[in-house]
Amino acid sequence: MVKTLILIPSRMAATRLPGKPLLKINNLSIISHVFKRAEEADIGEVVVATEDQEILEDVLNNGGKAILTNKKHKTGTDRIFEAYKKLDIKNVDYILNLQGDEPDINKNDIINLNNFMINHNAEFGTMGAKIKDNKMLNNKNVVKVVVENKLEENNFPRALNFTRENLSTDSQNIYHHIGIYSYKMSVLEEFVSLVQTSNEKKNKLEQLRALDNKLKINVALASSSPIGVDTEEDYLAIKKIMEYKI
Repeated sequence: MVKTLILIPSRMAATRLPGKPLLKINNLSIISHVFKRAEEADIGEVVVATEDQEILEDVLNNGGKAILTNKKHKTGTDRIFEAYKKLDIKNVDYILNLQGDEPDINKNDIINLNNFMINHNAEFGTMGAKIKDNKMLNNKNVVKVVVENKLEENNFPRALNFTRENLSTDSQNIYHHIGIYSYKMSVLEEFVSLVQTSNEKKNKLEQLRALDNKLKINVALASSSPIGVDTEEDYLAIKKIMEYKI
């Protein structure tokens, strides 16, 4: 039986919207919404990895699991690796890294990525969604992934690049990158041992470190593009959407 552990890195000190993990939607914090979506996927244990006592307490008070980590981590992947070591959970095959600022992520996308990883014996995977608004191509806050083949429901092609740059509609096989990653344990250990590359630092995209070091990243098709909360406008938009669903 393949064993997956879901870890959600989260911290208060976001550059553009400090304190965003504890902003409320339907009387529940963003980070606790993400935890509950991950738990609903029912693919393995879920734990929030955070440097902040406030986040830890919020998750615990809402019935979740959380662990405190070092404040000096440069990336979310470093944070989840420390959490994995501290938790000391045995026989983990895959770690799924779920971003803590996408409270409306589809639980089926979490399930599908995990299934793709297992069925393809893949080492490193993520997701991309179809871009329905061409304005996203020119928005540097939207991370795009370029893949070798068109994404279909049943394929799992390789990522060629990740970028924030402006792209044209003429470019082939571009998708909105969704903030969810799955790693085989051996690959996660290798990845966190690698030095940050200049490409990664320039673009503020840690997945570029993997490509720069010839690690293979496969991409699955996501059902939709969840709104990542990076700004006050993002928060108000996702709050309106999620409160309307109730």
